[in-house]
Amino acid sequence: MHIMLRASAALLVLGAFPQAGSADANAPAAASTQSADSRLKSLYDAYADWTEKEAGEFDNKRGQPERAGYLPHVDEAMQLRRAAHLKDVLAQLNAIPTAQLSSIEQVNAAVLRTVVEADIADYQFRTWEMPFNSDSSFWTYLDAQQPFDDADGYRRYIARLRDVPRYFDEQIVNMRAGLARGFSVPKATLDGRDKSVAAFIVDDPEKSSFYKVFDNIPSNVPAAEQQALRAEGRAAIEQAVMPAYRKLLTFIRDEYIPHTRTTTAAHDLPNGDAFYRAQVREFTTTDMTPQQIHQVGLQEVARIQAEMDKTMRDSGFKGTMPEFLHFLKTDPQFVAKTPDELLGVSSYVAKRVDGVIGQHFGLLPRARFGIIPVPPALAPFYTSGRGGRENCMMNTYDLPVRPLYNIPVLTLHECEPGHSFQLGLSAEQKALPKFRRNLYFSGMGEGWGLYSEWLGDELGIYRTPYEKFGQESYDMWRACRLVIDTGIHQYGWSRQQAIDYLASHTALSQHEVETEVDRYISWPGQALAYKLGELTILRLRHEAETTLGPKFDERSFHDTILALGSVPLNVLEDQMHAWIRSQAAKPAGGRAPARP
Repeated sequence: MHIMLRASAALLVLGAFPQAGSADANAPAAASTQSADSRLKSLYDAYADWTEKEAGEFDNKRGQPERAGYLPHVDEAMQLRRAAHLKDVLAQLNAIPTAQLSSIEQVNAAVLRTVVEADIADYQFRTWEMPFNSDSSFWTYLDAQQPFDDADGYRRYIARLRDVPRYFDEQIVNMRAGLARGFSVPKATLDGRDKSVAAFIVDDPEKSSFYKVFDNIPSNVPAAEQQALRAEGRAAIEQAVMPAYRKLLTFIRDEYIPHTRTTTAAHDLPNGDAFYRAQVREFTTTDMTPQQIHQVGLQEVARIQAEMDKTMRDSGFKGTMPEFLHFLKTDPQFVAKTPDELLGVSSYVAKRVDGVIGQHFGLLPRARFGIIPVPPALAPFYTSGRGGRENCMMNTYDLPVRPLYNIPVLTLHECEPGHSFQLGLSAEQKALPKFRRNLYFSGMGEGWGLYSEWLGDELGIYRTPYEKFGQESYDMWRACRLVIDTGIHQYGWSRQQAIDYLASHTALSQHEVETEVDRYISWPGQALAYKLGELTILRLRHEAETTLGPKFDERSFHDTILALGSVPLNVLEDQMHAWIRSQAAKPAGGRAPARP
C-alpha cells in the first residue's frame, strides 16, 4: 500500500499525465520516447551495478545493499580507470536526446548528470589524495555494528578484515601524493585527530570493536561453525586489522600531520579557486557564486538575530544577548547528568513527534530507527548528531557542551522528520530506479533537515523559550555557515576569525564551535548546503500556499517532496512547480482531511 501510494505520488509530480490525441498520431513520438527511455534505463542500470561493485557492495536476497567480501580499491590506477569510465557514461548520456525522454526519465537523466559531473570534477582535482577531513575518515565504520544473518555474512566480514592492510596502504600512498603537491587537510584542524585511529588499537582481539559481532552469532549457525568463525575473526583482527591500524597511526603521527599545509583556505590549494567553485556546486547543486552565498548569509544572520532577541525577552532574561548566551552555556540546569539522560530527552522528542506526525505527513516509513550514542572513537571530534537509516546518533561525549535545550531541534533534524525518517522513506521508494534509492544530495537532504527544524513549531515540539532559542540558534548556526565557509575559502578569514563569528552569534558551546569551524575548513563547500536547501523548500512552500490558498494540503506537499527521493535543488523546484500547477487545476474542496 505504501509503495503504491508513493509510486502514484511520484508519477503525478513528475508529470506522467496521459495526453489527448489519437494513438496513430502519437505513435512516432511514442516510439522515439520509448527508444530514448530504454537507452537511458540501460545506461543508469549499468551505472548502478558498476558503482555498487566499485564500492564493495552487492544486493542481498531482500534487495538491500550489503558489503561484499572486499574493501574498495582506491589506488591511483583504479581512480583513473573510474574517471575514464564516468566520462564514457557522461558521453553516452549526452548522446540521448533529452526532449525525447518521458517526463519521469527526464528527471532521472538530470539526477544522473548531476552525480556523474560532480564525480568527474572530484577525479579532476584528485580528491582521493585527501581521503579524510575533521568530520569523516576512511578508518571508521569498518567495524560491523550489527550481527550478520548467516555464516556467509561473517565470512565476508572476515574477508574484509583481511583486506584492511591493503586498503590502508593504498590510502597512505594517496595521502603521500597529496602531501607532495600541497593537497592536504589543514594542520590547524588536526590537533588530536590521531586519537581517532589509536582508539581502535587493542592488544586483545576480543576487546576490539571489530570483534563485537562475533559475540552474537545467530543460532541458525551450528555451534561448531560459530566456534570456527570466532577463531577466524580473532586471527584476522590480530594478524591484519591491528597491524594495519598501528601502521596508519605511525604514518598519521610521524609523517602526515607534521607535513600538512599551514594554510586554511581552499584558495591556497592547487587550482584552489576552481576546486572551491566545484565543491560549492557539488554540495549546493546550484550555480550560485561564493560571493552571492556570502551575501545571503549576512541577510539571514540579520533576520534571525531579531528573532533571537525577541525570544530572549520572552524568556524573561533582563541582560544583554552576550550575557544570555553565557547563561545558556554555563547554567547547570541545561546539562544532562548522564549520557542516558541526553539520549532519553532525544528519544522522548522522537516519540512526541510520532504522536503528531500523521497530521502532517501521509506517507510514513515502515522501517524504525534507534537512538544511540556516537561511537567513542568518533565522539571527541564528531558533530552533535547524525541521522541514518538504522540509527540516529546523538553525541554524548563531554556532556557540559551538549545543552539539553538543543536536543529537540537536533532530534527533529537528525531523526524525525529529518534524516532517519527521510532515508527510511527513500530506501522503500521502489518506484525509483536502483541508482537513486540510496542517493544523497546535500542541498535537498540537509535542506530537508533544516526544514524539519522549522516544522517543529507546527509539530508543537518547542515547549520553552529556551528550546525555541535552541531552534533559532541552530538556524543562526546554519546562516553563519554561509558567511564563514565563504569567508574562509573565498575571502581568506582566519580560523580564529571564524570561531569568534560563530561563538558570538549562537548558543553553541566553545567545543562545538571549534569542532564546527574545523569541519568547514577541512570540508570546503559542504556546510553551504543546509541553509540554501532550507530556503529553497520554504520558498516553494510559500509559493504553494500563496498560489493554492485553501487548496494547499500540507501532507500532500510533504509527501510529494519525499516521493521524489534525493534530487538536485533545480530538479526539486521544477517538480514542485509542476505539483503546484496540478493542484491548482483541481476543483476546489479536494483537500485531504487532517488526521486526528
